[in-house]
Amino acid sequence: MANRGLHFAYQIGAVGAAGMDDRTLYREAIADARLLQEKGFDSAWMVEHHFSDYYPQPNPFLFLSHIAAACPGLGLGTSVMVLPWYDPIRFAEDLAMLVNLTEGELHIGMGRGTAKSEYDAFGIHMETARDRFRESWRFLQEAMTGKPFTFAGQYASLPEPTLIRPTFGDRRPHFYGAIGSVESAGIMADLGLPPLCLSSFPDAVLKRILETWRQRSQAAGHTTDRRFPISIKCFVAPTDEEAQEQALRHLPEFFALQVRHYQSDDAPWGNIEGYQQFNKMFANLRLLSDPANLGGYIAQNLVGSPETCARRLQQYIDLGFDTFVVSNATYGVPSAVRHQTIRLFADEVMPRVRPRVAVAAE
Repeated sequence: MANRGLHFAYQIGAVGAAGMDDRTLYREAIADARLLQEKGFDSAWMVEHHFSDYYPQPNPFLFLSHIAAACPGLGLGTSVMVLPWYDPIRFAEDLAMLVNLTEGELHIGMGRGTAKSEYDAFGIHMETARDRFRESWRFLQEAMTGKPFTFAGQYASLPEPTLIRPTFGDRRPHFYGAIGSVESAGIMADLGLPPLCLSSFPDAVLKRILETWRQRSQAAGHTTDRRFPISIKCFVAPTDEEAQEQALRHLPEFFALQVRHYQSDDAPWGNIEGYQQFNKMFANLRLLSDPANLGGYIAQNLVGSPETCARRLQQYIDLGFDTFVVSNATYGVPSAVRHQTIRLFADEVMPRVRPRVAVAAE
């Protein structure tokens, strides 16, 4: 893993100071991507959400194809595409187009999605999410062979041999499966997908997730020589105090927005097969919308001076992660704060950890 080196990404989004219209928010994301490329980040990633201020970007592939034109050669990623919301055929075709339209490395994080309001709007039952995810992934694997194939699934059917066009050629994205629990790490391992983790899990749980994934992958005969990404909230400033002040100012609204988007106060997942654990996972969102309760969360993420953030980042490296999707691009965060983090992370955090990995690899 050390020989492959570290990969640094920033999650862009249609975000900015409160009151901006959507057209302006989209241009904020493009400006962030250009700065990332200028400062030497490896890739820009994007999340999928619908119908609210919580990242109003319903088609990441469309957005990323534009970023690819604006920033030639920049790597691109998703965290995540919600597979159950897509027809498997169209998803494979759309990804094939992105592969052919871009030059940079692609990182495709995929998940089931957790917002019941989004499922309801699409008329899709959440109970079908795992089956839809598996079938879409199975279809995508067939589509990437570049050969005509038939497919008989519950949600997609190709009774006659059909070739997906454009073909993927010899380019293959890195694929990841979003992890919502230690149990889901095993499920992704069985599917041959490395885990995409969140910094909201304690380090001990993150360690168990990676251990569980490796054990199940080995048992299934899959390679474990993969990239291991983790998504982390990040505020970097010249001093710890300044960074913490920024986090305390902006994170409460981020969590309050999550409460509204996921309807977490209503505990909507209790009777939905495969989602019961989310009632427990999302129970603390309301508490985190109060700055007084953010101490533990701030310590767990990358919030502080470059030295403090590098020290915490090294702990994630020691756990086994090598791909870091950092971001403070959330609702209401102005470009000055985002760009300060991007610049300081590139100039003063990344150099502090990359030399250590190079020495370890010798």
